Amino acid sequence: MIRAAPRRAVLAAGLAAPALALSEGSRAQGGWAPTRPLRLVIPFPPGGTTDMVGRMVAERLAPKLGQPVVVENRPGAGGNLAGEVVARAEPDGGTLLFTSIGTGAINYSVYGARMPWKPEDMAAVGLVTRMPNVLMVANRMPVQTMAQFLDFARGRQGEITYGTAGIGSSPHVCMELLSQITGIRLVHVPFRGSGPMLTELMAERVDCGMDNIPSALPFIRDGQIRALGMSGASRASVVPNVPVIAETIPGFEATAWFGVQTSSRVPRAAIERIGAEIDGIARTPAFRARLAEFGADGPGLTPDGGSSPAAFQAFLAAEIRKWAEVVQKANLTAS
Repeated sequence: MIRAAPRRAVLAAGLAAPALALSEGSRAQGGWAPTRPLRLVIPFPPGGTTDMVGRMVAERLAPKLGQPVVVENRPGAGGNLAGEVVARAEPDGGTLLFTSIGTGAINYSVYGARMPWKPEDMAAVGLVTRMPNVLMVANRMPVQTMAQFLDFARGRQGEITYGTAGIGSSPHVCMELLSQITGIRLVHVPFRGSGPMLTELMAERVDCGMDNIPSALPFIRDGQIRALGMSGASRASVVPNVPVIAETIPGFEATAWFGVQTSSRVPRAAIERIGAEIDGIARTPAFRARLAEFGADGPGLTPDGGSSPAAFQAFLAAEIRKWAEVVQKANLTAS
């Protein structure tokens, strides 16, 4: 059962953030600039893809804004604890959410009326990256291919366990989609982030797992877990020998994404300024090359392959609608 922290505690944490203000130079120019450190709130523990990419962004965003960007991990309730901190924080542009497909889209359907905020409470700042998920099995599992895994699972309906970063996460919904298409019944074991899930998978205390490729890649390469299939449309150059799931299940495709949101009460000037800096980071060749090292792509929302607050807002709306259909069909709820 997922239990949210008391609202009073969450609100107090959000309001405790240091305030930012317009500098005199920015006022004169009609722009916005922070005068104190910013917080980038990450909704999962250290060690997972969200944390990894979020820290990459924070490191590059700080010099562009001329202020430190402090990373704060706030795991819990599938990302909702972190999201509420940001939605309720002082609306000065100083508190940002490093959002994921779960926090930014899927949770609205999974949590329903229990969501601590509505889509209109959050503003899109910028999409950073998109990437595939990977299906992995513990080394003790007697399967080497996707086809063998499906046959094995069909013979053990409701017995095989799979781990994910949490209820409503991209890997969770990806596995539910796999179950809907193939008819296999698996037992979901949600964790509070990718790091704990991967630890349990390597220890062979869960049978298989689905995760974003960046956090799983080192363990796949070291042979500590066995990769069976990628959820993207094409094979990833970082693991070219791992086929896409669509090679066994035609038409199957599901990708994860990560970006930045903030409270919709934040002044538009701040959103546009931070969004422009996020776009610049996402389009930088060095940043793209770093993403490519673990199988991730750029945002690809604008003609030049970047992002913008408006483009990301439209993308979010489409993602909320898309995943609502999958969640409703699977009857997924967070109890």
